[in-house]
Amino acid sequence: MDSDDLGLFGPGSVTWKVHDEPILIVAGLRSLYLQALHPRAMAGVAQNSNYRTDAWGRLARTATYVGTTIYGTTAEAEAAGRRLRARHARLRARDPLTGAEFRIDDPELLRWVHVTEVESFVSTARRAGLSLTAAEVDGYYTEQRRAAALVGLDPADVPGTATEVADYYRRIQCDLRMTKEAAETALFLTAPPIPWKVSRPVRLGLNLGPPRWAYLGVAGLAMALMPPWAHRLYGGLGLPTTALSADLSVRALRLALTAVPRRYREGPLQRAAKARATRRPLT
Repeated sequence: MDSDDLGLFGPGSVTWKVHDEPILIVAGLRSLYLQALHPRAMAGVAQNSNYRTDAWGRLARTATYVGTTIYGTTAEAEAAGRRLRARHARLRARDPLTGAEFRIDDPELLRWVHVTEVESFVSTARRAGLSLTAAEVDGYYTEQRRAAALVGLDPADVPGTATEVADYYRRIQCDLRMTKEAAETALFLTAPPIPWKVSRPVRLGLNLGPPRWAYLGVAGLAMALMPPWAHRLYGGLGLPTTALSADLSVRALRLALTAVPRRYREGPLQRAAKARATRRPLT
């Protein structure tokens, strides 16, 4: 299409409106807590990745992939999707309950990861204060079917409205469990190892307590923002706040993050996309 260089979405999309929000750092963590509740999804990660030894590298790669699908050109997004599909096609794991082998690119697992991710993005942004109409929320889910297609899903089989997402969550809850692996992953996500560049000043005798406590606060907020059914599965683990106080906290954090100059909170993919849009606006 004529606007290929503006990517899968572009400046007129709800997707760009949502992903312009720096508060989505909390949303990404929220989605990981949710994903851990699916035994097969958790097994697939645990048996095929080095997330415990390279947590921050994995996070950076995931963020780059998402950024490419949102802000890259169409060719860049499709190339990223091909690489991901090829990697997933080679991977297998064993069900922790039955011992049966399964494919990592099982559509059921891909759909779970996709829905928890996009629902976390849009619901966190709204609770943080981003003004979105019900039609815009539905538009976001519909737009994100394009991202789902990149990982190999049939867009027609992916929830495309808020009602469909809610129905999907109701259906899948019978498959979710608070397993030992989920608990261990939640604990790891809440207190991951400090990156070397941050931990080095600690070894030099500098006090970096505030960054550690700040991350713990973000992790606790991400858990508090999960839906009630997820809270019940986690058994209240690490949930110090009510829904109201979680909303107030995430709104306060959004205000603090948006006060940071854009040159510090926008990545190169986002800046490049906005530059392309300026040179070639949508018609």
